[in-house]
Parts: sequence; structure tokens; C-alpha cells
Amino acid sequence: MSKSEELKSDKFQRRALQVKEAQAKVMEYAKMLDLEEVPLSSSSGRYLAEDVFSPHPFPAFNRSGMDGYAIVASDTEECGNGNVVWLRIVDDIPCGAVPSVDLTPGTAARIMTGAQVPTGADTVVMLEVTELQVKDGHKYTGIRKKQEAGRNITPCGMEIKQGELVLPAGTLIAAGEVAVLAAFGVHTVKVRRRPKVAVFATGTELLEVHEPLSPGKIRNSNSPMLEALIREAGGEPVMLGAIVDDLELARSKVQLALESYDLVITTGGVSVGDYDIMGDLVREEHADMLFNKVTMRPGSVTTAAMRAGKLLLALSGNPGACFVGFQLFARPVIGQMQGASHPFLPECTAVLGADYTKVNNYTRFVRARLENREGIVYAIPATIDESSVMVTIKDSDCLVIVPPEDKGLAAGAKVTVLMLPK
Repeated sequence: MSKSEELKSDKFQRRALQVKEAQAKVMEYAKMLDLEEVPLSSSSGRYLAEDVFSPHPFPAFNRSGMDGYAIVASDTEECGNGNVVWLRIVDDIPCGAVPSVDLTPGTAARIMTGAQVPTGADTVVMLEVTELQVKDGHKYTGIRKKQEAGRNITPCGMEIKQGELVLPAGTLIAAGEVAVLAAFGVHTVKVRRRPKVAVFATGTELLEVHEPLSPGKIRNSNSPMLEALIREAGGEPVMLGAIVDDLELARSKVQLALESYDLVITTGGVSVGDYDIMGDLVREEHADMLFNKVTMRPGSVTTAAMRAGKLLLALSGNPGACFVGFQLFARPVIGQMQGASHPFLPECTAVLGADYTKVNNYTRFVRARLENREGIVYAIPATIDESSVMVTIKDSDCLVIVPPEDKGLAAGAKVTVLMLPK
């Protein structure tokens, strides 16, 4: 680590870690939780805990893609030039029924979309291009155009073969995954338990949301934001209110939470002020501090520790920094606890849509919105992205990664962005 990354000697004896190094440290302690089974109807938003293999091919039979007639394609060789081939209709197959007879040359079966194609048939001709007549008490279908084998039939196993891996463990279940599981008769799904995440805010200056403003006070907006973010990440938030700037009170409340829940997140109290109690708490002998500074803006004071065998994440009290800290550290921890195969925010490349002139010796994670202009994706940085600014959070769908430089980035530069969940 370079000299510039060494921690200045202050009351917290901070040593700054790179973001990826800090992420690796917390992920080491993000252990997967116990298995549980949930009904398929309740599985959306959960992560599969085991691989799912197909118990049968899908579709399980040759399936008609049209309303029409199942036929033997070679019967239509003489069609054309006004010549009509008449085939005797020997079966009527609605969707959900099983063919009653096999087809032989010279015969046809009336069939509906999605129905099982009879053995012997190798194509389905659409109803609109056929004719119908009755002769000697028997129905015949007339075909004027030569038909190719394989048309309008979805073969057995075309989508998925028997024994094939359908969904790997760690898959986030959404509507498409629910459909696949239902198609294979998976009516209960093995998932990992949702982590119970305790949330504290710290600061004597905090008011509850319903309280009127008073001089020197601010409403606690971080806790409701964290509650929503935890739910989005698949966790179960447990809101434990705000703690005044009292170390003894904080110690007892945090200790009880660590004993009762899977993860504890605090916001505020991690800077270098005289009343920043979380910084003091994580340095106590009962805590194994993982880090208390990260080379990032906003949120460089983001702190993590192990205490009572549980992970404690102390995020900045500034809303913008709290939001970024959650996305970079808390979200992947909550995901990995549920067995997510991809717990980190997905990365992609975009074109910077406006100049970004702010410089820093730390990596910046700039709130931005994406915009598609003639097929090119642009990332438009928020005009105000200070750590204390809250309003631009709602307008952002990505974080632009601005590496440490002595100059800003010009519009048109290619940048890496982290996609925010929506």
C-alpha cells in the first residue's frame, strides 16, 4: 500500500482500504443462512438454495404451434398447379387431449394450438389454408400447397432436455423463474432464510419522521431509507430507532441487537467528532475492527467490525454517503447471506453525458441517471452529489465510478457505472 494510503494519526488511527479490499473483508464474514422451503407463490425475490434439474423434457411431447391439421408432409408432394390433395380426417385433438390414433399416409388429424401431435405426423398445416368437405360420411381436408416437414411443430425437449440444469443455485427468482419452476411441478422451493437486519441511527440531533422541526434538529431520513434498501436487497429490516450520543447506551443496544439479529447496520457516529460514538465502539477490545476508512467518496468513514460473532456495518450519517455505503457493502452482504450468485451491483460501460470537474485522491461514486440517445447509453451525473445531499438519490439509477485523478472527466469519456436496483 502506498504512503498516500496510510492512515493519518488521529484518535481513530485510521488506515484507509481500497473499496474492493474492504468489500472482500466484509464478504468473508457474510455467511449463508439456513435453508428453508417456501411455496412457489412466495418465492419471488428469494434466491434458490440448490440447483434445479428438469425431471422431464420441455415440452414433454411434440406440440402443435397452430390451429389446423397434423399431416404427413410427403402426402402433399403432388400439390400445386391447381391440384388439391384430400386427406381423410381420422382424429380431433383439442389442447390437453391425447391422440387416439397414429397417423398414416393419406390421413390427417384436426389439432389445436398447444395440443400433442400424433405419432406419424411430421407437420401441421394452418387451418386458414385448408378446405373441408364431407364424402361418404367421412370428413376430408383439402390442401393446395406443398408442405414442408417440421413446420408449426415444437419438438419434444426443444426448450429443455430431461436432466438438464434449469436454474442454478444462487439464482434470484423472478416471474420467469417462477414460470419455469411451475412448468416442472416445483411447488415448494428451497431458499436461504432472509437475514434479519437491525438498524440504528445515532445522533442527539435526530427527530422521528412524525415530529415537528425544532431548532438545531433534523428528521431521521436515513433509517426509513435503509429500511427500504434492506427490503429491496431481500432482508428483513428491524428498526430499532435512534440512539443519542451516549457510548454506554449505544454499547448495550448494539450488543443486544448483535445477539438477536443476523446483521447490524448503524448510520452516523463514524466521523472524528467528539460525539461520534460508533468510531469509539468498534475500537473496543470486544470488537474486531475490519476497517474504519475506505478510499471512496462519499462515505470514506464507512466502518465494519465483528462483534459477538456478528457483522456490524457503521455507515455515514450523511444521506448520500449512507446510500452509497449501503450499495457497496451492505447490499452484497445481505445478498451473500441468502446465497446470491452475483451479490455485487452489476457493472456496465456508458458515455459520460456532462463534464465532471470535481477531483479527489479517492475514487468517487457519483450518483447519475442513464439516458439513451440514438442507441448510445449516457450517464448524466447529478448536478449536486455532496455526501450530505439527499434529494438526488431518488433521481439516480447508477453510480459513475470516477477514479482518483488530478483532473476531472470531460463529457464523452467512457466510464464504468454500477447499476442500481430498480
